[in-house]
Amino acid sequence: MKNICPSKKIMSKLGKTNAEFELIQEGDKILVGLSGGKDSLTLIHTLKRMQKKAPFKFEFKAVTITYGMGEQVQFLADHCVKHNIPHEIVETQIFEISKEKIRKNSSFCSFFSRMRRGALYRVAQEKGFTKVALGHHLDDAVESFFMNFIYNGQMRSLAPKYKAENGLMVIRPLIQMRERQLRAFVEENGIDAIGDEACPAMRFDVKMPHARATTKEMLAKMEKEYPS
Repeated sequence: MKNICPSKKIMSKLGKTNAEFELIQEGDKILVGLSGGKDSLTLIHTLKRMQKKAPFKFEFKAVTITYGMGEQVQFLADHCVKHNIPHEIVETQIFEISKEKIRKNSSFCSFFSRMRRGALYRVAQEKGFTKVALGHHLDDAVESFFMNFIYNGQMRSLAPKYKAENGLMVIRPLIQMRERQLRAFVEENGIDAIGDEACPAMRFDVKMPHARATTKEMLAKMEKEYPS
């Protein structure tokens, strides 16, 4: 079995982010949302490595929330068993609920994201976890800032940590890493990752959201013109 080890650069950034924002501390029990994308797969492996290296003890478990649309996620369970990472698959009926609940012209992506996050919070509370970890990275945060600024007239982005309404602490350990770093990690280690094909909105005859795609293009252009 190939030993998967995140690069020193990734682990160094994780350590600095954790020290700056005090995301993971002694005795924490963390539930990690594992969707199977490159971000969440990188997150579980960095946390596994951090457990071995950090001067404090913490526990974590990966949870995959299904939408109830026949997703094939057994490969994620197999991957976690192979690498000795605690994991659970939680089945939901979010897809069926969406057929009645989503209003015409409303955002499919935000509905599914909100429902899956709610299921993740529920599992965390039921099983006594103190924190929920999400795989958002720096590109996500910058895109969110510009989308809020341009489309909502608000200056806000994704926080490294925040307290949810139910009292759970939500953390984003990868928030200072670039998306390309996470993509390189899964590619270099030959890890199978789920892409956009798993998006539930693909099952509906709806116009796909353009705001994030447009923002990505704008930022890529800006970075090319102003690399610093």
